[in-house]
Amino acid sequence: MRTLLNTLYVQTQGAYLRLDHETVRVEVEKELKLQVPLHHLGALVVFGEVMISPFLLGRCAQDGRAVTWLSRTGRFLGRLEGPVSGNVLLRRAQHQFLDHSGPTLELARHLVAGKIKNQRQVVMRSARETEKEEDRQPLEDTARLLTSILFEVPQAQDLDSLLGLEGEAARSYFASFTHMILGDRDTFAVTGRTRRPPLDPTNAMLSFLYALLLSDCLAGAQGAGLDPQVGFLHALRPGRPALGLDLMEELRPILADRLTLTLINRRQVTAQDFEERPGGAVFLKETARKKVVVAYQERKQEEIFHGVAQQRMPLGLVPHVQARLLARHLRGDLAAYPPYVHK
Repeated sequence: MRTLLNTLYVQTQGAYLRLDHETVRVEVEKELKLQVPLHHLGALVVFGEVMISPFLLGRCAQDGRAVTWLSRTGRFLGRLEGPVSGNVLLRRAQHQFLDHSGPTLELARHLVAGKIKNQRQVVMRSARETEKEEDRQPLEDTARLLTSILFEVPQAQDLDSLLGLEGEAARSYFASFTHMILGDRDTFAVTGRTRRPPLDPTNAMLSFLYALLLSDCLAGAQGAGLDPQVGFLHALRPGRPALGLDLMEELRPILADRLTLTLINRRQVTAQDFEERPGGAVFLKETARKKVVVAYQERKQEEIFHGVAQQRMPLGLVPHVQARLLARHLRGDLAAYPPYVHK
Protein backbone atom coordinates (compact mmCIF):
# COMPACT_ATOMS: atom_id res chain seq x y z
CA MET A 1 0.00 0.00 0.00
CA ARG A 2 1.27 3.47 -0.85
CA THR A 3 0.15 6.67 0.73
CA LEU A 4 0.84 10.06 -0.83
CA LEU A 5 0.25 12.47 2.01
CA ASN A 6 -1.40 15.70 0.97
CA THR A 7 0.10 19.14 1.24
CA LEU A 8 -2.18 21.92 2.46
CA TYR A 9 -1.54 25.15 0.54
CA VAL A 10 -3.04 28.32 2.09
CA GLN A 11 -2.94 31.49 0.00
CA THR A 12 -5.85 33.55 1.33
CA GLN A 13 -4.30 36.65 2.86
CA GLY A 14 -5.19 37.09 6.53
CA ALA A 15 -6.02 33.41 7.02
CA TYR A 16 -5.31 31.89 10.43
CA LEU A 17 -4.44 28.22 10.95
CA ARG A 18 -4.88 26.64 14.35
CA LEU A 19 -4.99 23.23 15.96
CA ASP A 20 -8.40 21.96 17.05
CA HIS A 21 -7.97 18.56 18.70
CA GLU A 22 -6.66 16.40 15.82
CA THR A 23 -7.65 18.76 13.01
CA VAL A 24 -6.33 21.91 11.37
CA ARG A 25 -8.84 24.76 11.23
CA VAL A 26 -8.38 27.45 8.59
CA GLU A 27 -10.22 30.63 9.54
CA VAL A 28 -10.56 33.99 7.78
CA GLU A 29 -11.81 36.83 9.99
CA LYS A 30 -12.78 34.16 12.56
CA GLU A 31 -14.99 32.38 10.04
CA LEU A 32 -14.24 28.69 9.43
CA LYS A 33 -13.25 28.07 5.79
CA LEU A 34 -11.72 24.60 6.00
CA GLN A 35 -11.14 21.88 8.57
CA VAL A 36 -8.79 18.98 7.76
CA PRO A 37 -7.79 15.96 9.89
CA LEU A 38 -4.15 16.42 10.86
CA HIS A 39 -3.19 12.86 9.96
CA HIS A 40 -4.23 13.53 6.35
CA LEU A 41 -1.54 16.20 5.96
CA GLY A 42 2.11 15.62 5.18
CA ALA A 43 3.06 19.30 5.02
CA LEU A 44 1.76 22.86 5.20
CA VAL A 45 2.73 25.57 2.71
CA VAL A 46 1.58 29.15 3.37
CA PHE A 47 1.85 32.23 1.15
CA GLY A 48 2.31 35.79 2.34
CA GLU A 49 0.28 37.07 5.28
CA VAL A 50 -0.99 33.76 6.65
CA MET A 51 -0.71 33.13 10.38
CA ILE A 52 -0.22 29.82 12.19
CA SER A 53 -0.85 29.28 15.88
CA PRO A 54 2.13 28.34 18.10
CA PHE A 55 0.36 25.13 19.14
CA LEU A 56 -0.07 24.00 15.54
CA LEU A 57 3.57 24.85 14.76
CA GLY A 58 4.69 22.89 17.80
CA ARG A 59 2.61 19.87 16.83
CA CYS A 60 3.94 19.95 13.25
CA ALA A 61 7.52 20.09 14.54
CA GLN A 62 6.84 17.24 16.96
CA ASP A 63 5.33 15.04 14.25
CA GLY A 64 8.00 15.87 11.64
CA ARG A 65 5.43 17.63 9.47
CA ALA A 66 7.18 20.38 7.47
CA VAL A 67 5.85 23.93 7.37
CA THR A 68 7.07 26.11 4.50
CA TRP A 69 6.65 29.87 4.19
CA LEU A 70 6.57 31.42 0.71
CA SER A 71 6.03 35.03 -0.31
CA ARG A 72 2.73 35.93 -1.98
CA THR A 73 4.43 35.39 -5.34
CA GLY A 74 5.87 31.99 -4.40
CA ARG A 75 9.44 32.92 -3.41
CA PHE A 76 10.86 30.58 -0.76
CA LEU A 77 11.24 32.33 2.62
CA GLY A 78 11.78 29.65 5.23
CA ARG A 79 10.92 26.21 6.53
CA LEU A 80 10.20 24.67 9.91
CA GLU A 81 11.48 21.22 10.74
CA GLY A 82 11.33 19.03 13.80
CA PRO A 83 14.31 17.30 15.42
CA VAL A 84 16.98 16.17 12.98
CA SER A 85 16.06 12.75 11.67
CA GLY A 86 17.88 10.14 9.68
CA ASN A 87 20.97 8.11 10.21
CA VAL A 88 23.89 10.31 11.30
CA LEU A 89 26.19 7.97 9.37
CA LEU A 90 24.32 8.81 6.16
CA ARG A 91 24.82 12.54 6.72
CA ARG A 92 28.47 11.94 7.52
CA ALA A 93 28.81 9.97 4.25
CA GLN A 94 27.09 12.83 2.41
CA HIS A 95 29.52 15.39 3.81
CA GLN A 96 32.57 13.21 3.12
CA PHE A 97 31.40 12.52 -0.45
CA LEU A 98 31.69 16.22 -1.18
CA ASP A 99 35.40 16.11 -0.34
CA HIS A 100 36.13 13.84 -3.32
CA SER A 101 36.04 15.77 -6.58
CA GLY A 102 35.86 12.74 -8.88
CA PRO A 103 32.73 11.10 -7.44
CA THR A 104 31.12 14.52 -6.89
CA LEU A 105 31.61 15.46 -10.55
CA GLU A 106 30.25 12.10 -11.70
CA LEU A 107 27.13 12.57 -9.56
CA ALA A 108 26.67 16.09 -10.92
CA ARG A 109 26.96 14.70 -14.47
CA HIS A 110 24.06 12.35 -13.78
CA LEU A 111 21.93 15.19 -12.39
CA VAL A 112 22.54 17.34 -15.46
CA ALA A 113 22.03 14.43 -17.86
CA GLY A 114 18.67 13.65 -16.27
CA LYS A 115 17.57 17.27 -16.65
CA ILE A 116 18.60 17.48 -20.32
CA LYS A 117 16.92 14.16 -21.16
CA ASN A 118 13.67 15.38 -19.64
CA GLN A 119 13.97 18.74 -21.43
CA ARG A 120 14.40 16.84 -24.68
CA GLN A 121 11.34 14.72 -23.87
CA VAL A 122 9.23 17.86 -23.41
CA VAL A 123 10.51 19.33 -26.68
CA MET A 124 9.94 16.13 -28.67
CA ARG A 125 6.43 15.75 -27.30
CA SER A 126 5.59 19.29 -28.38
CA ALA A 127 7.11 18.66 -31.81
CA ARG A 128 4.83 15.65 -32.24
CA GLU A 129 1.74 17.52 -31.06
CA THR A 130 2.09 20.69 -33.14
CA GLU A 131 0.35 20.99 -36.49
CA LYS A 132 2.58 23.84 -37.67
CA GLU A 133 5.73 23.10 -39.61
CA GLU A 134 7.18 26.48 -38.57
CA ASP A 135 7.08 25.21 -34.98
CA ARG A 136 7.97 21.57 -35.56
CA GLN A 137 11.24 22.25 -37.33
CA PRO A 138 12.75 24.55 -34.65
CA LEU A 139 11.68 22.09 -31.96
CA GLU A 140 13.31 19.18 -33.77
CA ASP A 141 16.45 21.31 -34.16
CA THR A 142 16.43 22.00 -30.41
CA ALA A 143 16.00 18.30 -29.67
CA ARG A 144 19.04 17.50 -31.82
CA LEU A 145 21.10 20.18 -30.07
CA LEU A 146 20.08 18.84 -26.65
CA THR A 147 21.13 15.37 -27.79
CA SER A 148 24.56 16.63 -28.87
CA ILE A 149 25.01 18.44 -25.53
CA LEU A 150 23.97 15.29 -23.72
CA PHE A 151 26.81 13.39 -25.41
CA GLU A 152 29.26 16.00 -24.10
CA VAL A 153 28.15 15.72 -20.47
CA PRO A 154 30.18 12.57 -19.63
CA GLN A 155 33.32 14.30 -20.97
CA ALA A 156 32.99 17.40 -18.77
CA GLN A 157 36.29 17.62 -16.88
CA ASP A 158 35.18 19.88 -14.04
CA LEU A 159 32.07 21.40 -12.52
CA ASP A 160 32.46 24.70 -14.36
CA SER A 161 32.52 22.93 -17.73
CA LEU A 162 29.49 20.87 -16.72
CA LEU A 163 27.57 23.97 -15.66
CA GLY A 164 28.48 25.53 -18.99
CA LEU A 165 26.84 22.62 -20.81
CA GLU A 166 23.81 22.80 -18.54
CA GLY A 167 23.52 26.52 -19.27
CA GLU A 168 23.84 25.98 -23.02
CA ALA A 169 21.07 23.37 -22.91
CA ALA A 170 18.84 25.67 -20.85
CA ARG A 171 19.32 28.61 -23.23
CA SER A 172 18.43 26.47 -26.24
CA TYR A 173 15.46 24.92 -24.47
CA PHE A 174 13.92 28.22 -23.34
CA ALA A 175 14.72 29.89 -26.67
CA SER A 176 12.34 27.37 -28.26
CA PHE A 177 9.71 27.52 -25.50
CA THR A 178 7.42 29.78 -27.51
CA HIS A 179 7.22 27.12 -30.24
CA MET A 180 5.59 24.83 -27.65
CA ILE A 181 2.85 27.36 -26.90
CA LEU A 182 -0.21 26.67 -29.04
CA GLY A 183 -2.26 29.79 -28.41
CA ASP A 184 -2.17 33.44 -27.31
CA ARG A 185 1.49 33.93 -28.02
CA ASP A 186 1.00 37.67 -27.68
CA THR A 187 0.65 37.02 -23.94
CA PHE A 188 2.78 33.96 -23.32
CA ALA A 189 5.71 34.17 -25.77
CA VAL A 190 9.14 34.11 -24.13
CA THR A 191 12.64 34.82 -25.35
CA GLY A 192 14.40 33.08 -22.48
CA ARG A 193 14.29 32.41 -18.77
CA THR A 194 13.93 35.45 -16.49
CA ARG A 195 13.66 35.40 -12.70
CA ARG A 196 14.07 37.59 -9.64
CA PRO A 197 11.78 38.99 -10.91
CA PRO A 198 10.07 37.20 -13.80
CA LEU A 199 9.36 39.61 -16.64
CA ASP A 200 6.52 37.87 -18.47
CA PRO A 201 3.52 35.64 -17.61
CA THR A 202 5.16 32.36 -18.63
CA ASN A 203 8.24 33.01 -16.49
CA ALA A 204 5.99 34.08 -13.62
CA MET A 205 4.24 30.72 -13.74
CA LEU A 206 7.51 28.80 -14.06
CA SER A 207 8.98 30.59 -11.03
CA PHE A 208 5.87 29.87 -8.98
CA LEU A 209 5.87 26.17 -9.85
CA TYR A 210 9.61 25.88 -9.20
CA ALA A 211 9.01 27.19 -5.67
CA LEU A 212 6.39 24.47 -5.10
CA LEU A 213 8.66 21.81 -6.56
CA LEU A 214 11.58 22.90 -4.40
CA SER A 215 9.44 22.44 -1.30
CA ASP A 216 8.65 18.86 -2.37
CA CYS A 217 12.32 18.10 -3.12
CA LEU A 218 13.36 19.43 0.27
CA ALA A 219 10.76 17.21 1.89
CA GLY A 220 12.17 14.25 -0.05
CA ALA A 221 15.74 14.97 1.04
CA GLN A 222 14.77 15.43 4.67
CA GLY A 223 12.57 12.36 4.65
CA ALA A 224 15.52 10.29 3.43
CA GLY A 225 17.67 11.63 6.28
CA LEU A 226 19.90 13.78 4.04
CA ASP A 227 21.24 17.26 4.78
CA PRO A 228 19.27 19.54 2.41
CA GLN A 229 22.02 22.19 2.38
CA VAL A 230 24.82 19.92 1.16
CA GLY A 231 24.50 19.52 -2.61
CA PHE A 232 26.82 18.40 -5.36
CA LEU A 233 25.83 20.50 -8.39
CA HIS A 234 24.78 23.76 -6.76
CA ALA A 235 27.38 25.71 -4.81
CA LEU A 236 27.20 25.68 -1.03
CA ARG A 237 26.04 28.96 0.48
CA PRO A 238 24.70 29.81 3.94
CA GLY A 239 20.97 29.16 4.00
CA ARG A 240 20.88 27.76 0.47
CA PRO A 241 19.12 24.36 0.12
CA ALA A 242 21.70 23.10 -2.37
CA LEU A 243 20.63 19.45 -2.27
CA GLY A 244 16.98 20.39 -2.75
CA LEU A 245 18.02 22.39 -5.82
CA ASP A 246 20.07 19.42 -7.06
CA LEU A 247 17.15 17.01 -6.79
CA MET A 248 14.86 19.54 -8.42
CA GLU A 249 16.86 19.87 -11.66
CA GLU A 250 15.80 16.65 -13.36
CA LEU A 251 12.16 17.20 -12.31
CA ARG A 252 11.75 20.80 -13.52
CA PRO A 253 10.80 19.86 -17.12
CA ILE A 254 8.28 17.20 -16.02
CA LEU A 255 6.60 18.67 -12.97
CA ALA A 256 6.80 22.40 -13.76
CA ASP A 257 7.60 23.17 -17.42
CA ARG A 258 5.18 20.65 -18.90
CA LEU A 259 2.43 21.75 -16.50
CA THR A 260 3.00 25.39 -17.47
CA LEU A 261 2.55 24.50 -21.13
CA THR A 262 -0.56 22.45 -20.36
CA LEU A 263 -2.21 25.30 -18.44
CA ILE A 264 -1.44 27.76 -21.23
CA ASN A 265 -2.41 25.50 -24.11
CA ARG A 266 -5.69 24.46 -22.49
CA ARG A 267 -6.41 28.13 -21.74
CA GLN A 268 -6.75 27.38 -18.05
CA VAL A 269 -4.72 30.55 -17.47
CA THR A 270 -5.15 33.74 -19.48
CA ALA A 271 -3.70 37.23 -19.66
CA GLN A 272 -6.17 38.33 -16.97
CA ASP A 273 -4.50 36.01 -14.43
CA PHE A 274 -1.35 38.15 -14.22
CA GLU A 275 -0.40 41.56 -12.92
CA GLU A 276 2.56 43.74 -13.83
CA ARG A 277 4.24 45.75 -11.11
CA PRO A 278 6.51 48.79 -11.27
CA GLY A 279 9.82 47.89 -12.88
CA GLY A 280 8.29 45.32 -15.22
CA ALA A 281 7.94 42.40 -12.78
CA VAL A 282 5.02 40.08 -13.61
CA PHE A 283 3.27 37.87 -11.06
CA LEU A 284 0.27 35.56 -10.84
CA LYS A 285 -2.81 37.02 -9.19
CA GLU A 286 -4.09 35.26 -6.08
CA THR A 287 -6.99 33.58 -7.89
CA ALA A 288 -4.59 32.28 -10.54
CA ARG A 289 -2.18 30.94 -7.93
CA LYS A 290 -5.03 28.85 -6.55
CA LYS A 291 -5.70 27.41 -10.01
CA VAL A 292 -2.03 26.57 -10.50
CA VAL A 293 -1.73 24.94 -7.07
CA VAL A 294 -4.75 22.74 -7.77
CA ALA A 295 -3.31 21.74 -11.15
CA TYR A 296 0.07 21.00 -9.54
CA GLN A 297 -1.53 18.74 -6.94
CA GLU A 298 -3.48 16.93 -9.65
CA ARG A 299 -0.32 16.50 -11.69
CA LYS A 300 1.39 14.91 -8.69
CA GLN A 301 -1.39 12.33 -8.47
CA GLU A 302 -0.82 11.09 -12.04
CA GLU A 303 0.52 7.53 -12.19
CA ILE A 304 3.89 6.90 -13.82
CA PHE A 305 6.15 3.88 -14.12
CA HIS A 306 9.45 4.38 -12.32
CA GLY A 307 12.09 2.47 -14.26
CA VAL A 308 14.55 2.01 -11.39
CA ALA A 309 11.95 1.15 -8.74
CA GLN A 310 10.19 -1.04 -11.34
CA GLN A 311 6.71 -0.09 -10.20
CA ARG A 312 3.93 2.35 -10.83
CA MET A 313 3.52 5.26 -8.45
CA PRO A 314 2.09 8.79 -8.27
CA LEU A 315 4.40 11.35 -9.87
CA GLY A 316 4.42 13.22 -6.55
CA LEU A 317 6.37 10.38 -4.94
CA VAL A 318 9.28 10.71 -7.38
CA PRO A 319 11.18 13.39 -5.36
CA HIS A 320 11.06 11.07 -2.35
CA VAL A 321 12.15 8.01 -4.33
CA GLN A 322 15.01 9.93 -5.96
CA ALA A 323 16.22 11.18 -2.57
CA ARG A 324 16.36 7.61 -1.32
CA LEU A 325 18.22 6.45 -4.42
CA LEU A 326 20.72 9.26 -3.84
CA ALA A 327 21.10 8.15 -0.21
CA ARG A 328 21.85 4.60 -1.37
CA HIS A 329 24.50 5.92 -3.75
CA LEU A 330 26.14 8.02 -1.04
CA ARG A 331 26.24 4.99 1.26
CA GLY A 332 27.90 2.95 -1.48
CA ASP A 333 24.93 0.65 -2.12
CA LEU A 334 24.48 1.93 -5.69
CA ALA A 335 27.41 2.37 -8.06
CA ALA A 336 25.84 5.45 -9.65
CA TYR A 337 22.90 7.77 -9.00
CA PRO A 338 20.09 7.03 -11.49
CA PRO A 339 18.18 10.23 -12.37
CA TYR A 340 14.47 10.02 -13.08
CA VAL A 341 13.85 10.07 -16.82
CA HIS A 342 10.23 10.51 -17.82
CA LYS A 343 8.80 8.31 -20.56
